[in-house]
Amino acid sequence: MQAHPLRLSPGDDLRITLQDTLRQLGLQAAFVLQGIGSLSVAQLRFAGADDATELRDDLEILTLAGSISPDGAHLHMSVADSRGHVFGGHVAAGCIVRTTAELLLALLPEHRFAREFDSGTGFQELVIRGLSQRT
Repeated sequence: MQAHPLRLSPGDDLRITLQDTLRQLGLQAAFVLQGIGSLSVAQLRFAGADDATELRDDLEILTLAGSISPDGAHLHMSVADSRGHVFGGHVAAGCIVRTTAELLLALLPEHRFAREFDSGTGFQELVIRGLSQRT
């Protein structure tokens, strides 16, 4: 495992930037260990919901964690609005950095993550393989 600190700039899309970072590093597996910072827009899909809810405010990222694979990211985040109300859920594309986002990634160069349909859950779920494994 390799630690990889990352800072995102104003206007960056949080989810897309993380997925692009994995590709740019030529890796197939990483975890977001933690993230803090601010957003002007958050797109969060709440538990049990089909679609993301858009929040627009001066938002503080309280927590951010998840996994990143070539198939996409599975991220959860909690944010607080300017009144201190906290919201949390799945991170969708469209979370826009307001001033900064400071993240710590755990890069896993000996692993390959994939998302495959799991008949038990009905969702695309994480599959973890060693880099040398094909299936």
